[in-house]
Amino acid sequence: MLLVTSIIASLLTIIFVKLSFAVIGLRRKNKVGLGSGGHEDLERAIRTQGNFAEYVPFGIILVACLELNGAPWCLVAIPGIALIIGRLIHAKGMNIPPPDFSQRVLGMKFTFGTLTALIALNLGWSLYRLLG
Repeated sequence: MLLVTSIIASLLTIIFVKLSFAVIGLRRKNKVGLGSGGHEDLERAIRTQGNFAEYVPFGIILVACLELNGAPWCLVAIPGIALIIGRLIHAKGMNIPPPDFSQRVLGMKFTFGTLTALIALNLGWSLYRLLG
């Protein structure tokens, strides 16, 4: 069962839906059907949602692999929580005008750090299970 992954993926999807509604709201407000129409707030919202959609699937896949391969729940939950925190910090930094690049950078550090940790955990846990 993927109980921990289900919780992490659900929370991340809630964030994604919120980011999507922000894009939709700004598209309606600015009467823009495609692209950003030169509206900086819409461009930020589009890139925040797009960046989320680009990075989160890899994290969810790696979290699920860990859980499916029988890793202890804390090895699954901790990086999942770190991914959520990183994505929230990044989104906040991108969407507060003017963009707070220190928060954006911190959010990406959390994200890259988490993805790197998940790679190491998956490789280490897989080798442990194969050789142990």
